Amino acid sequence: MTQHDDLTHVWYTRCPVPTASGLAFSLGWLTEALGADGLQVGILQDGPRELIRHHYDHQLIGLFREGGNVPALAAYSEGAPTRLIGLTWIDELQAILVRPDSGITRPEHLKGKRVAMPVWSDTRGKSFPRAMSLHGIVATLARVGLRYDDVRFVEVPTEAGEAVRTDYQSPDGKSWWHGIDYLARGEVDAVYVKGAAAAEDAQRAGVVVGIDLDEYPDPRYRVNNGTPRPITVHERILAEHPELVVGFLTQTLRAADWAADNLAEVRAVLQRETRSGPEGVIAAYRNDFHKSLHPSLAHDRLDLLARQADFLYAHGFLAHPVDVHAWAAHEPLRLAQQALAESRVAAV
Repeated sequence: MTQHDDLTHVWYTRCPVPTASGLAFSLGWLTEALGADGLQVGILQDGPRELIRHHYDHQLIGLFREGGNVPALAAYSEGAPTRLIGLTWIDELQAILVRPDSGITRPEHLKGKRVAMPVWSDTRGKSFPRAMSLHGIVATLARVGLRYDDVRFVEVPTEAGEAVRTDYQSPDGKSWWHGIDYLARGEVDAVYVKGAAAAEDAQRAGVVVGIDLDEYPDPRYRVNNGTPRPITVHERILAEHPELVVGFLTQTLRAADWAADNLAEVRAVLQRETRSGPEGVIAAYRNDFHKSLHPSLAHDRLDLLARQADFLYAHGFLAHPVDVHAWAAHEPLRLAQQALAESRVAAV
């Protein structure tokens, strides 16, 4: 690599979920690759407080972001100069929680029921809890020909957008999934959740999975904030320092290969990332998830993100429509795949 006189820091921002880039950082590989000639490499959430907002607006040139697609799409639709360099698809627990005595076990049982709906935040990107819940419920209803107006939404508060934490807990230790409290108290009949922390919160609250969205074989019904999950960069770093982008993706692919043979170690990292116990991680991440962490820009995966973008625009979460295929930059991932293949040959 060459010296980067105009770039002193590279920041990585992530969400509390399994990602190959997160594993690459935990293993020290991102720091090793990106910091090779003097660049400082850090986690955005651990950096200066004034930088944390860039998790949502992506106006930081040295930022690599693998996270939920709602903030990434919202920022791009509002003019953030970003490019899409990869997409991952990791099925994690997506479920409709209910009380044990509710009798709600199939999508049609939701008709006429009260469903928790997180309130709008101060920006579209920070309103991802609402977007997740709405799409999760709408997808569930669509399975049996119902619409979102066949249920009664009850707005519930959420603090999730402000802190950009690496878990789904608020500073007082409560879950971001405030709908679980409403459900346990009988103020709503159902709540959409995802992830390891939600699985543990459900158990503590005495509520259960009524409908498991991960059992739907058609991935279109599981499209949501984290499925697919975009990897994005500022367009300037791609234009001015493409070797950094290729290096990031090379280490990400390397970590995905490593994960396929190291499930126990991956779960240990996830417990730290999600601040969940082993039971929550096992419940949320199933079906050999560790073997499919590789980023891709395959046409079918881009189509699934386009489906999410269309949904978000239709429901007011995007300022303008997004052409996902035009957003994608394919060359860095191709070069990273080539670099990793060449390193394997050299190692033989």
